[in-house]
Amino acid sequence: MDRTAFNAYLECFNRRDYDGVLRFWADDFTVSFAGYNFHGPAEFIGFYRFFHRHVNETIAVDEFLSNDRIVVLEARVRLEGVLDVTPEELRAAGYGRLITPKAGQVIEIPQFIHYHLQAGKFASVICAVAAEPRFF
Repeated sequence: MDRTAFNAYLECFNRRDYDGVLRFWADDFTVSFAGYNFHGPAEFIGFYRFFHRHVNETIAVDEFLSNDRIVVLEARVRLEGVLDVTPEELRAAGYGRLITPKAGQVIEIPQFIHYHLQAGKFASVICAVAAEPRFF
């Protein structure tokens, strides 16, 4: 996957175009971050529909490397709280370990993001925090 194709994916993600996002993923895939593993479109989109009700998330790419098997990023994930969510609501939704910013709070998290490709589509991704988050 080249940078142009990845930018098209990222544009879909940043504007919450979930149908557009899924066009870049294989039929069966795994997303791993923050101690969670989401398998397939239903779990993946189910999480993001919940999360994005409370947080405006955007990803800015600082470094990009790719070939026909992988895409590797150094990125900044910016989380802007738009609606408070209680720990009880997080637990009830199955995301009790997740920490979200309060409404009006902004957190920027440096991450390493590593995608594995299968036939040009994402088959898996692992996201790892690369440095201390910054609070604004």
